[in-house]
Parts: sequence; C-alpha cells; structure tokens
Amino acid sequence: MNMTTLLPLAIFAAITVAAWAIMTLLGSKESRATERLDELRDPQLRNKKGNKKQGFGAVIEAATPALSKILQPKTELEQNQLKVKLSNAGYHNSEAPQIYLAIKFSLLLVAALLGGGYGMLVYGASQSGFTSLGLAAGAGFYLPEIILALKISGRKQKIFLSLPDTLDLLVVCVEAGLGLDAAIRRVSDELDDTAPEITGELNLCLMQLNMGRPRRDVLHDFGVRTGVDDVKSLVAILIQADKFGASIAQALRVQSDAMRIKRRQIAEEKAQKTAVQMLFPMVLFIFPGIFVVLVGPAAIKMMDQLLDK
Repeated sequence: MNMTTLLPLAIFAAITVAAWAIMTLLGSKESRATERLDELRDPQLRNKKGNKKQGFGAVIEAATPALSKILQPKTELEQNQLKVKLSNAGYHNSEAPQIYLAIKFSLLLVAALLGGGYGMLVYGASQSGFTSLGLAAGAGFYLPEIILALKISGRKQKIFLSLPDTLDLLVVCVEAGLGLDAAIRRVSDELDDTAPEITGELNLCLMQLNMGRPRRDVLHDFGVRTGVDDVKSLVAILIQADKFGASIAQALRVQSDAMRIKRRQIAEEKAQKTAVQMLFPMVLFIFPGIFVVLVGPAAIKMMDQLLDK
C-alpha cells in the first residue's frame, strides 16, 4: 500500500477520532440545573469551579472524564479495587482513578495509531500490519498497569523495611507517656526524611483523626492503603488493644519483636540462596576463564608436539 492510498485513510481516521472526542465532551456536559443541585449537595464544587485551570491544563482537565469514561469500572467492587491499587502506589487523590484510566486509554490510542501506521507503511493492509496494530495497542494499554505494579511493589518493600524502626520509636514514645496520636505525630516528624512512605501514611491518619473519624476506621484504612501484611496485622492488634483496653505499648513491643525476627529470617533465607544463585555466574563466566588459564598452556604444548611429529 503506497502513500497515495494510505494518506486519505489516515486523514479519515484522524477526523473520525476528533469528531468522536468532541461529541463525547459536549454530550457529557451536564445541564445548569444539575450543576446547581450538585453545588447544593457539595458546596466545595463552587470553589473548584472558581479555581479552574487555564490553557492546556484546562483542556486536559476537561478531557480526562471523557477519556476515562470508556474504561470506567461498572460495579462498585471494581471501583473500590482500583482505588485500593492506586492507594497502594501512593495516589490518594479522589481524581486518581479518572486520571489513571484516561492515561490508559490515551496510550492505547497513541500506540494503536503509531503501531498501525508503522505496520501499514511496512507491511501494508495485511495480517502482519494488523498484528502490529494489535500488539502496539496491547502494549500501550498494559504499560500503565505494569508501571503501577512495579511502583506498588517498591512502595510495599520500603514500608516493610521501615516498619520495625517505626514501631521501636512508637514503643519509646508510648512508654514515655505520650498518647497514641501524639506518638504517631512525633514518629512522623522524626522519620520524615528517612522513611517518607510510611510517614506520609501516618500523617494522613493524623489528619483523619483530627477531622473526627473514629480511630478504628482510621487504622483499618491505614492497613488497606499500605497493602502490607505486617501493617495489617499491626492495625488488627492496635484495634483489639484499643477495644479491650489492653496496653498499647506492650502490643507494639510484641509486634516490633515479631517484625525483627521475620526480617532476620528473610535475610537468612536470602543468604542461604546465595550459594545456589552464584553457581550459574561461576559456570558461565568464571570457570571458562580458569579453564583457559589452567589447560591453555598444556593444550598449546600438546598441539606443538603433534605438529612436530
């Protein structure tokens, strides 16, 4: 397929996508009566409308709901699961799901256009061209999920490694006479530079407590947001201690000792695996060099003797 045939198809596709986007944006706009009812239900919407962005930022802000509408989860369970995934990655903004879905759909369109254009130019309207289109679209669609999974894994690891030190400081503060809220605030100030992930979650807990939320709900949300099993077990212990009036300091000390034992066991397990993991680099890279150094001179002498004969 030459450029003469491909150019009209590309122009038609671009015009179709642009018309669809404009119609979606215009069709999704609510009436003034609905907007005023929403403002009565939530007075903060009026302030948000007064602080709208200008220029390119306003275009992106207006296009985000339309782009995310297609991929929007249909059930409340799926919406909650998406919010939990984004919270595990550190995105607690209420608009984070919309932005994430808009990024996925945008990358899907961009990758499909680029991959489809490249496939049509190289292979033409054949099976290989449509295969490149599908592969590019799939890569663009799943790339945000891969990046999000990597970010969640790294953040969980950082929280897990900083949790024993956090618990030790909490134990010291509580045993010194501070309440749990004051101890959390003190620990957040002390570890703000070395462990920003867990201190950010603790600061969010303090903000929710100051707003009047029950401590049980705040601690439960803290465990869900982090997604770390040890944090969830810590939260369960704190909730039980607060419910039955047990000593919080003792509960924190027991959990801290258990965390340190678990971390030491993980280190010992990695140390035991090192011998097996070192086998493959030694066989592939070290043994051939040793073999050449030790056997090389003898092989050269043998070759010389065979040639002399």
